[in-house]
Amino acid sequence: MEYPVKSALFGLAVGDALGVPVEFVGRSWLKRFPVDDMRGYGTHNQPPGTWSDDSSMSFCLAESLCHGYDLGNIAEQFLAWCFGQKWTPHGEVFDVGTATLSAIERLRNREIPPQLAGGMDEGSNGNGSLMRILPLLFFIYNKLPEERYTIISDVSSMTHGHFRSVFSCFVYLEVARQLLWGKQVADAYEEGVAIARQFAKKQAFNRRELSYFSRILQGKMPEIHEDNIFSSGYVVHTLEVSLWSLLTTSSYSEAVL
Repeated sequence: MEYPVKSALFGLAVGDALGVPVEFVGRSWLKRFPVDDMRGYGTHNQPPGTWSDDSSMSFCLAESLCHGYDLGNIAEQFLAWCFGQKWTPHGEVFDVGTATLSAIERLRNREIPPQLAGGMDEGSNGNGSLMRILPLLFFIYNKLPEERYTIISDVSSMTHGHFRSVFSCFVYLEVARQLLWGKQVADAYEEGVAIARQFAKKQAFNRRELSYFSRILQGKMPEIHEDNIFSSGYVVHTLEVSLWSLLTTSSYSEAVL
């Protein structure tokens, strides 16, 4: 990959923009009318090529990291997006998740550390932090596992602080890290998941919580039939479908379409 940062950001935004017009549309309908190009309007009534808050917040994170790692500055970038339309495609913020919006309001009040702004309860496990976490890869890729996890936890917890959200981000970036090192997709999944599994064992994470990741951590994602892959907004489902799409396709276009 010649330009990994650009590839990651453009790849994320293009996939996001392809999905915006058909968000919440059922899989059966999409099988009949598959997305094969940039569509417009649809679910959110936005013109073709419009990315969502997921890309906007990813761009905010990436911009902040260009100046070093500072949770306070990341928070300011998020506020500039939500209330100042920074990094929006058309100067409009739309479709912000409930958990994200609540956390943004807490960041706005500046009464607590940024890493405590996200919801910690089980109900706050939407996919918001997972969808914006990718730029962090380029800051943590050469750090030790403990430091990687701590940084991921803090950045995720700015909007989503429950273990499931944090660990989803960790697994995702561990696989992405292997891809960044040049591993083939299947090997990147196997090795990334092995690191996450070993780290979870070393840290003695709650077994009940880890059970939600059993299909991923056991290396079974490529074997699962499409009918048993769920595409809801729940963070574990989103992690599963992203890994499954990566592992069962042979190109970027095939994966996102």
